[in-house]
Amino acid sequence: MAPKMFKSKVHMLSAEDYDDWNIRMQAHLSAMNDEMWSIIEDEPIVIEKSNTSNHQTTETVQVTPNPKKEWTSEDKRRANLDNVSKNTIYHTLDKIVFSKIKQCKTDKEIWEKTGNDV
Repeated sequence: MAPKMFKSKVHMLSAEDYDDWNIRMQAHLSAMNDEMWSIIEDEPIVIEKSNTSNHQTTETVQVTPNPKKEWTSEDKRRANLDNVSKNTIYHTLDKIVFSKIKQCKTDKEIWEKTGNDV
């Protein structure tokens, strides 16, 4: 039997409850996926590949972005965590707060701006 999934209620951000919202959102995002909170702390996940080259006596490993056409299903899922995180945060913001963060490009920018503007 598959484990039962639960849906937790995501609380709306309000100026008087920012500290509580912050704690709840961190827990909610982490519960959705272990990597979700690291996206906010460290920026979006970049899918990379390693290229190893041998130059006579030394081995060099070069890491470069992996083209989307070479992504595995797991790579696609991980890369999409940024979108999932943004969507989750967006749904907790009222029109006033959303209007202040809608120009932000990354989850980290959104998180920092909500903390500064509320």
